[in-house]
Amino acid sequence: MTDQPATAHSQPLSEQEAAALVEAALVEVGGTRMVYRSPRQAFSLSSRRTIDVDGRRVEITYGEIASPAIATVAGWTFQINDEDIDLLMRPPKRRTEGRGPRTES
Repeated sequence: MTDQPATAHSQPLSEQEAAALVEAALVEVGGTRMVYRSPRQAFSLSSRRTIDVDGRRVEITYGEIASPAIATVAGWTFQINDEDIDLLMRPPKRRTEGRGPRTES
């Protein structure tokens, strides 16, 4: 997963926004089938691509038989299938600060 630099896009993304960015990046590399069904890419030095979409970095990792094709953006991770994408992981939730001190019973 790539670290996102602090930019004007430092606001958290919703799942729908993250999925739309991944879809746009996939269009740029030739679609889901070019990533999902491209086993030669998995072993090459260029098996991972980073694409800038609307100021956000989308990282695409090509798939092979033993590992799925995935895309990550701002902590969201999606599995790339033959014709669509599925959510694999959400970004970790930050603990809210300002919670009162614990009281012992």
